[in-house]
Amino acid sequence: MTRSAAVVGGGTMGAGIAHVLLAAGDRVTVAEAGEERAAAAREAVARSLRKAEERGKLDGTADELLANLDVVPAIADLPRGAELVVEAVPENVPLKKQVLADIREACPDALLASNTSSLSVRQLGDDVIGMHFFNPVPVQALLELVVHDGLSADQVRAARAWGESLGKSVIEVRDSPGFATSRLGVVVGLEAIRMLEEGVASAADIDTGMRLGYGWPMGPLRLTDLVGLDVRLSIAEHLTRELGPRFTPPDLLRNMVARGELGRKTGRGFFDWT
Repeated sequence: MTRSAAVVGGGTMGAGIAHVLLAAGDRVTVAEAGEERAAAAREAVARSLRKAEERGKLDGTADELLANLDVVPAIADLPRGAELVVEAVPENVPLKKQVLADIREACPDALLASNTSSLSVRQLGDDVIGMHFFNPVPVQALLELVVHDGLSADQVRAARAWGESLGKSVIEVRDSPGFATSRLGVVVGLEAIRMLEEGVASAADIDTGMRLGYGWPMGPLRLTDLVGLDVRLSIAEHLTRELGPRFTPPDLLRNMVARGELGRKTGRGFFDWT
């Protein structure tokens, strides 16, 4: 029987999550704010699936999977019977709380998940579990499940089962600032930025050192470009507030964000993406 899932937020992460749900055979609804953004979300999912088809990474065709996709312009339009709803809006606590409140009203029986990469999950609600996917979602094998004492064992089991059904390797961490992956990843990323700021090495050489010396599939500066410098800055500022000055963002990062050099999405970050 086909499962019903939904994603709120059709940006890079939301589109990627929708992609893997569709690839797993689920019926998927993506909710965005308004018709224009909903159309952009549909195109993002379609583009992702077609790229995967070109690489031979899909069972079936992109068009066959897209037949199971609905995109709606409001959370209220989500199917009431959705079994899983993943919130994938920007890292802003008031925004996420409002979105999750709207999801509860629209889909009262759904398992609620947040794709936050650093915020406390329990502050978003006792019924919310963290399902931290990694970018690009269709390629990255990891899913970080963030649990807390407000959740039942059944909710945790259900979230793990969903993740594994998407072909992800699931790790389970306690709800704490930065979880496991963001906390470690940000430390390395910030130090790489400091090294560039101090003239220790070029961006390309720093990344090559981590790829070839430590087996990283992508260097920390290129990864920061992919994630978005503004996103990395926001996470670093949050971790500084929660865990102390060792997460203080370098001036270079702040200055680049101020100039609008946000990485791949703007065409320029530590590397040229034009």
